[in-house]
Amino acid sequence: MKLTVLVDNNTIIDRYYLGEPALSYFIEIDGKKILFDTGYSDVFIRNAYKMNIDLTNLDYLVLSHAHLDHTWGLEPLVKMYTEEQLEGRMPNRAKLIGHPMIFASKTFTGSEEFGINVDKAKLARYFDFHLSQNPLWLTDKVVFLGEIPRENNFEKNSIGEVLTEDGYVEDYNIDDSAICVKLEEGIVIVTGCSHSGICNIIEYAKKVCNNDNILDVVGGFHLQDAEEVMLNRTINYFASQEINEVHPCHCTDLKAKMALSEVVNVKEVGVGLQITY
Repeated sequence: MKLTVLVDNNTIIDRYYLGEPALSYFIEIDGKKILFDTGYSDVFIRNAYKMNIDLTNLDYLVLSHAHLDHTWGLEPLVKMYTEEQLEGRMPNRAKLIGHPMIFASKTFTGSEEFGINVDKAKLARYFDFHLSQNPLWLTDKVVFLGEIPRENNFEKNSIGEVLTEDGYVEDYNIDDSAICVKLEEGIVIVTGCSHSGICNIIEYAKKVCNNDNILDVVGGFHLQDAEEVMLNRTINYFASQEINEVHPCHCTDLKAKMALSEVVNVKEVGVGLQITY
């Protein structure tokens, strides 16, 4: 398995790629190509081009959740696919993976749109939808976790509002998910923002994969200006686990990374980073 960082808040020194406050990864495993999130703009496409990564030949597009810093790259991706077709080159029809609530409208103030900004019908021209609330195995090694059970009492948080049959209600981001890769040595967990709670995600990944041996956790941990209780309980949780290393990024601030480094091996993340397991 190889994971390449296409988009992150940070870039790596002497690697001249573009960064933005967003997230996108390219994952290769057993001949399958997975794009995990699309960032905020066309930055992931421009970086992929410089890395010689072909985004027209995907097997899966996995969306961790609907927020704009993870999905607004869909619009330039559709544009790129349209231009490919106009030139007589047909992009591979990948499977789009996400939670059934992934296309629900999201807002902070009731006026702006914070969720996916591309019409579902337009995306259906290029992707086959596989939306699942339950764990969905993409391969015999890779599983989309679906809706994450909220088991603990310190990671309950909401951001803005989401449109439901009852109108706009407080948004607890039930569409927030992750993927888990099951390798011989253990499991690798890849997250977007971890709105469902990084500890909840890890516990559910261990349950779904029936494996407690965690090689790595890569992605946003939703520890940006975290309340002291939440941060301390999260650090205590990590201290209780046997985790080989972690790659926290995106929505994980310096204070949280420093605290995590006291109990687990914290690795740096930036655009251009490649991790091979």
